[in-house]
Amino acid sequence: MAGAAPRWATYADLEAVPDPLVAEIVDGVLETHPRPRPLHSIASARLSGELDRPFSRGRGGPGGWIFMIEPELHLGPHVVVPDLAGWRLERLPVIPKTAFVETSPDWVCEILSPSTTRLDRGPKRRIYAEFAVGHLWLLDPANGVLEGFALVGDRWLLLGTVERGGEVVLPPFEAAPFPLDDLFPIEASPPDDPAAPPPAET
Repeated sequence: MAGAAPRWATYADLEAVPDPLVAEIVDGVLETHPRPRPLHSIASARLSGELDRPFSRGRGGPGGWIFMIEPELHLGPHVVVPDLAGWRLERLPVIPKTAFVETSPDWVCEILSPSTTRLDRGPKRRIYAEFAVGHLWLLDPANGVLEGFALVGDRWLLLGTVERGGEVVLPPFEAAPFPLDDLFPIEASPPDDPAAPPPAET
């Protein structure tokens, strides 16, 4: 006797997830993970700031884009929440009144963390390709690395990798380069060891 088909998670399942968790439906599976850590959140806020001024408001750049932080995207049967997403204004001329967006973005950035890397590099990247998201950035704040991809046909083409100390000049936002290091906070010096002996007097 054949086994029962796996149950596809529903939106009611997603809504039942407690607030501190981020919930998505990926390939029918309800995926949950904790809210981002501070390093992740800082990188997201700073990247949004770098892009918003030239590409959304047209100050020092061409404008023509709208950006959202952690939008809920309904892409066919999938419900995914990228860290950042951007649409060209001609594709999203009116802001949806719903709590979600059904128009696939033109650009997505996922900020990698231990709890999300499996999804971000795996099924979510595939879903973005299936729904014709033109560009994908993967930002790893722990290691100081940014990868930029373009969708060519149904496959992702790696356009470039930027490491700490480098300049971000990646499509579709190459018109306003910025230092990758600007996305990361300056590490605070470790506190003095209270058990260490005081310095000798001279």
